[in-house]
Amino acid sequence: MRIFDAHFHIIDYNYDIQENNGYWPPQFDVEQYQSATSKLEITGGAIVSGSFQGFDQDYLTDALEQLGPRYVGVTQLPMSTSDEEIMRLNKQGVRALRFNVKRGGSESLKHLEYFAQRVYELVGWHSELYIDSKQLPDISRVIRRLPAISIDHLGLSEEGLPHLLDAVDHGVRVKATGFSRVDLDVAKAMRQIYEVNPDALMFGTDLPSTRAPRPFSVDDIHLIETTFDTQACDKIFWQNAHEWYRMDK
Repeated sequence: MRIFDAHFHIIDYNYDIQENNGYWPPQFDVEQYQSATSKLEITGGAIVSGSFQGFDQDYLTDALEQLGPRYVGVTQLPMSTSDEEIMRLNKQGVRALRFNVKRGGSESLKHLEYFAQRVYELVGWHSELYIDSKQLPDISRVIRRLPAISIDHLGLSEEGLPHLLDAVDHGVRVKATGFSRVDLDVAKAMRQIYEVNPDALMFGTDLPSTRAPRPFSVDDIHLIETTFDTQACDKIFWQNAHEWYRMDK
């Protein structure tokens, strides 16, 4: 099964790493990522900046250069970032802006509407939210006004699942990632999301699974394969994310 890994981290201590809530992540460079996924049919993917990387772009652009054009970046930026810098990062393969509501380290959610709209109009980036979906009602009107939004880790909670499904019905995409992080029935939630919008779900390994109760396992892939038919699996593992990250452009 071909896979576009829609969510993983590269952690390289040759660049700036910041403590986050007492947590220091493990080293996990490009070579370690390639080794960890060597038995999977990875066709490309999205490197996601973590809370512990703040606004550092150097690690990301270096990793993108090492991995090549089949990979893109999801970065955190302050709202004060110039148009010129955003366009420079776009040329280097960055394709999305991240708001880390769960852990911090990114721009404040209060600037979501302005900043998400700005990067979309400037370079076509979508914005990604690491947020518990039970918080979605607080920003639902904003999300509906924005052109392109995705949510990490299945929205994290059973309590928020109805709000997540409502967001999906209004065009929001969802990452099928970090299964051990969530407080919900993963297979059931994925089926519900797929029923609302077959284009919404995007699989990612979440490697190296920082702070997760258990690391990524091929069992996560098998869960999807036993929950969906072959056509749906191709959409979840490859097609949806491949199109979302504009890999054909």
